Amino acid sequence: MRPKQWAKNLLIFAGYLFTIGMRRAPNAEERVTLAFIFFCFASSAVYILNDIIDAERDRSHPDKSSRPIASGEVSKTAAAVLAFVLLIIAVFGSLWLDYGLESPAHPFYRTFTLVLLSYFVLNTAYTFLLKNVVILDVIAVAAGFVLRAIAGAVVIQVSISEWFLLCTSLLALFIGFAKRRHELVMLEDASGEHRRSLSDYSSYLLDQLMVITAAAAIMTYSLYTFTSENHTPEQRRYMMATIPFVVYGIFRYLYLVHKRDAGGQPEIVFLTDKPLMVNILLWALAVALVLRLG
Repeated sequence: MRPKQWAKNLLIFAGYLFTIGMRRAPNAEERVTLAFIFFCFASSAVYILNDIIDAERDRSHPDKSSRPIASGEVSKTAAAVLAFVLLIIAVFGSLWLDYGLESPAHPFYRTFTLVLLSYFVLNTAYTFLLKNVVILDVIAVAAGFVLRAIAGAVVIQVSISEWFLLCTSLLALFIGFAKRRHELVMLEDASGEHRRSLSDYSSYLLDQLMVITAAAAIMTYSLYTFTSENHTPEQRRYMMATIPFVVYGIFRYLYLVHKRDAGGQPEIVFLTDKPLMVNILLWALAVALVLRLG
């Protein structure tokens, strides 16, 4: 189920964070927390399906060979049953959020289930096909993060700036290319045997793509802070003070990728690197203060 990777689903709370002080759905805190839980179930179903399909390849990977299915500790049948149960819980839970828990009358805000299913379908396509297509493999992963952000907004009935969604996708691309770089460097000549698309990458190409997406992410977040229609002019003015946290966070991640070879498991990096953790907490606190006081 990879519970460590549930940290990725915290992006669902972004819509809640950036709409502090705005009108939201009744019980917004409850709704967004349940949405996070159901997305964790859906993502775990995806991870299990991926491990079933990739069991043979994972056995040749220095890290993934210890996963329960690849190591033979858990049978594929038992894993498939668990994945099915998790998906059913996630789908029925999302339907309850859309139609049962003080559901809104506007049809647009009854689409959390659609977003969750889109996430599952996208990642299923990634597991069977897209992960073997160079560049498109990372774009598919980034799209999953955008769907998380959209889900978090839909479930509490708010809108998110297009700039924020664009920034989310660029950050996800940046982290995805960093992960591909780690895999390429670690596996060396055997990289193509583990993942077909890796044979089409090079360290130089991935370094260039990381630089492009990092720079674009900083630019789009900066534009978001002073153009968002959801915030007042006073809030936008002070939201610009949160830009340095984003700049430092991206630069810190680049440092960890190049100096400590830490790009392979981004969820572990975000939970173990103390400077990065402190920076994220300070950024979230700064955003909350600006929007609350503004």
